[in-house]
Amino acid sequence: MSSDIRFTDFKSDKQPTWCPGCGDFGTMNGMMKALAETGNDPDNTFVVAGIGCSGKIGTYMHSYALHGVHGRALPVGTGVKMARPDIEVMVAGGDGDGYSIGAGHFVHAVRRNVDMTYVVMDNRIYGLTKGQASPTSREDFETSTSPEGPKQPPVNPHALALASGATFIAQSFSSDALRHQEIIQKAVEHDGFGFVNVYSPCVTFNDVDTYDYFRDSLVDLKETDHDPSDKAAAKDVIFDDETEHQGVIYQDEESVPYHERHGVDEDMSVIPDGAPEGATDLVREFY
Repeated sequence: MSSDIRFTDFKSDKQPTWCPGCGDFGTMNGMMKALAETGNDPDNTFVVAGIGCSGKIGTYMHSYALHGVHGRALPVGTGVKMARPDIEVMVAGGDGDGYSIGAGHFVHAVRRNVDMTYVVMDNRIYGLTKGQASPTSREDFETSTSPEGPKQPPVNPHALALASGATFIAQSFSSDALRHQEIIQKAVEHDGFGFVNVYSPCVTFNDVDTYDYFRDSLVDLKETDHDPSDKAAAKDVIFDDETEHQGVIYQDEESVPYHERHGVDEDMSVIPDGAPEGATDLVREFY
């Protein structure tokens, strides 16, 4: 790894086509800065993205990347990490991509505790398809396709992660640049599945969950007596319906990632003609 990598080295030559003011700009900048600060570089980084506005991020970042299909980014990220446990894997998605069609994959990626970072850009709406209610939209959120609101409670992604056995759960806000970078960086450094939900406002279709709303309502857990190693305290934060929080909600400091638990430590990215020299018993079974 290079010791003089800057976050700008992670910028591709493609210009983002997100709407001016979109929260995804800040989300991406924090991701790039966190990768650089943790000693990674584009040559040892793989970014996987799904569908939606967030899905474009692999095009705008300079690294190995794959733009997958809707809701399937996490299985791809898992496969990359199992094939190349030596590289940094970051998966990016949106609230629709991750908590609707991809919800089942989310649960299983969490419980496996694969050593990768999952960043979800949560704007509480489907932005790319012109403003339908998403899994995290408020129950009374009015859209063109749900004029009286979706009339169902929003998904609580942190609760879903905790119930699935998550070892790292965090919440950040794309506009709070330094804090957002810090939180993403902690997720990258975590040994296991680092899950960060990011409030990333949609300035075109969501006039409720705005920058001003989050600035006025967010409570930073760093400024409270919250202990992220205390699962009971994490549960209290997650089920606090009156407050929007920012920070690391829960972290298991004793976490052991999947590849270490199961001895997956070899480069399997090259498909051999026969069983490779020194292959693990798991790999040999397939040859």
